[in-house]
Amino acid sequence: MSRKKIFSLEQLQTLTSEEIIDKIQHENYSLLKTLGAEKLRTEMAPVGKVCTLVINLLLGTTSPRKSPKLRTKIARKRLVKILSKIAPGDYADFPKDNKNGMVVGFNHPSLAEIVRIISMKIDLMGDKPMLFPVNLPWYETLSANYDKIFELGIIITPTITPSTWAKIGLKEDDERFEPASRIKHDFRNIYTNLSHEIIKKGGVIFVAPSATRQATVFKNKAVYDKKESIIPTMSILALELLKDPDTKCDFLPMAVLPPKKYKKGLNFFKKYRLIPGEIMPADDIRKKYFKTKNPSRLEGFDYDFHAKIAEKLPKEFWY
Repeated sequence: MSRKKIFSLEQLQTLTSEEIIDKIQHENYSLLKTLGAEKLRTEMAPVGKVCTLVINLLLGTTSPRKSPKLRTKIARKRLVKILSKIAPGDYADFPKDNKNGMVVGFNHPSLAEIVRIISMKIDLMGDKPMLFPVNLPWYETLSANYDKIFELGIIITPTITPSTWAKIGLKEDDERFEPASRIKHDFRNIYTNLSHEIIKKGGVIFVAPSATRQATVFKNKAVYDKKESIIPTMSILALELLKDPDTKCDFLPMAVLPPKKYKKGLNFFKKYRLIPGEIMPADDIRKKYFKTKNPSRLEGFDYDFHAKIAEKLPKEFWY
């Protein structure tokens, strides 16, 4: 593939975030390279190449080509079969018949659980729409295959997590700082709007509350002891989705138990366990955490959600 293009300052200032995403997907542009953080993208490139190889092999060798719907159905079954061998996961206890839209939040010790989650979703939920907010470095490595990933029923959307924003390290006197800040904010809005659409269709959203890879559910003991705050990933999403009383959306804490001696990569041929906690129904969340008619935050929700993940794991994964 040709070298990644960079956005001009004028493009950063004038293009909408949707147009930025389109250029990343279809015209080989890199926002990370533009912002001086090419290293963050190249670190993820090997994972992107593996995913590209599997996707192209899968869709390129699946028939019948004249019936896209049947072809996709067969391709999904083949993908589950392939992943069950190279990226095994035990998700036998995951709920199979939830009729409402669902947000699944999980601890994120490595990249490997993402592959097992995708396999589980396709295996148990068929063609239900699925949304994955993807951190920008990973998004840029997968973006060229967006349409193929979408064909498999997986919608990815870019986010810039606090950790990635800090690693990009733009200073306020940098002329790219203001447009980059606006794009970061707009990416969040795009994700929020997509979340509403997916939930209305009875789909599922998978999100890692930590917003970064870390070995434990809580960042550290101070967070567990409520002496430091938690990134409000889950409460922001719950507040957005559940402020409409007609929205039917349940939240499910899910514990990821990695194999022994796992690494932060894909850990092929090693089995992961995806352990569901107790479903938190939308009405219960509204009753317990919506203290006023139009709350600006959901006090305690993030901690309780994290705790429900932790209780399904050995204590070494708590903090």
